[in-house]
Amino acid sequence: MLSQETFHGALPPLLRTHPLYIDLGISVEPVLEPEQALEKPLLGSPNIRFERWNEKRRLVFDRILKSMSERDLPWKSEVEDYLRHQYRRNLQSGTFNHTNCVITKFLIFVHDRGLSQLKEIQREHIEAWIESEQDQSLHASTVNTRLKTVKAFLRYLMDRDILPYDLLGKRFFIKVPESLPRAMDPEDVRRLLSVVDHIRNRAIILVLLRTGMRVGELLNTLVEDVKLREQRIEIYEAPKTRVGRVVYLSDDAVDALGAWFAERDGQKQHLFHTSTRDTVTYSAMRAMFRNCLASAGLSHKGYGLHCLRHTCASELLNAGMRLECIQQLLGHSTIEMTRKYARLTDRTREEEYFRAMRIIERGEVHGHYQLDRELQTFLETQELLSTHHQKLYEHSETVRRVVGGAG
Repeated sequence: MLSQETFHGALPPLLRTHPLYIDLGISVEPVLEPEQALEKPLLGSPNIRFERWNEKRRLVFDRILKSMSERDLPWKSEVEDYLRHQYRRNLQSGTFNHTNCVITKFLIFVHDRGLSQLKEIQREHIEAWIESEQDQSLHASTVNTRLKTVKAFLRYLMDRDILPYDLLGKRFFIKVPESLPRAMDPEDVRRLLSVVDHIRNRAIILVLLRTGMRVGELLNTLVEDVKLREQRIEIYEAPKTRVGRVVYLSDDAVDALGAWFAERDGQKQHLFHTSTRDTVTYSAMRAMFRNCLASAGLSHKGYGLHCLRHTCASELLNAGMRLECIQQLLGHSTIEMTRKYARLTDRTREEEYFRAMRIIERGEVHGHYQLDRELQTFLETQELLSTHHQKLYEHSETVRRVVGGAG
């Protein structure tokens, strides 16, 4: 054990003058190995997390209000009231930052069309704004998200009798395509991992690939959240949903993290960092992934970082894991969000198809295709009535006659 004086002399100048060291006279402890360091909690870490999170919210909120005060914007007071309402509801900084951008653009749009008062907003103004958003070639889901933000603001004004209650009486609907999740081919995964030799980058890619974590969740992960011996990461609070959960680490992810812990700066709290920052930025991680794809000759495939999450879910489903378990691992709020992976990798459906197709290809389908005349009459009757906006139960005699004949 080093003496207090010797240890003090070995400290960096900044730490020597730190008030926590001067005031409390911290006792010296032996240097911990990586796995031991993972199990040593940071003093008051939940409070530290909350303080940082709340400080960020306040900084973003103040910056938004300052920016608004310096600009000539229509209906600034109403927007500021709504943003304060969001702040009091304890929403995240990204939420009211997004709200400010979308609502400001919407109000400028309607103001430029001659409106002088908020109560003059009509449905046609909202519809015209939707069309202007779509004309920018934005994805349908992006337009839909912005529309939800505007509708929430308008409802806030309706609750305060600034707008009429029937403004949103009829539903605004934007059809969002339900596309398949973009997962990487197994061979492409192998090619990617074969070229990633940078210790930190390999750990990042393997953790995302094996846990299905969102990129933002990994960027916010602290060293104390990783339990290497138990092969798990505790997501204290997911940035997107604000719901905590636990994900698990495969053996190769544990090996990659172990190699990274042997090299990382032990003075930094975040799991992944750079030489100059306590954490890696999203843009830097995205650039790193693009470079890895280029090295593997996969740039033309159009893969993004989020594909690693899709790949994890698809591989787990192919390996036989139940949807309910995958839902919990991915942090989906509903099972329907997870079910889309079943459309991509449903082995049962695939096996049924090829089993049936082998019978067809061997010419073992016997008999003739026959049309059920009674069923055809029933369907034609249903179609005829639907053209006149009538229901089958309004013609019970016809239904009984057709069904009776079929029996």
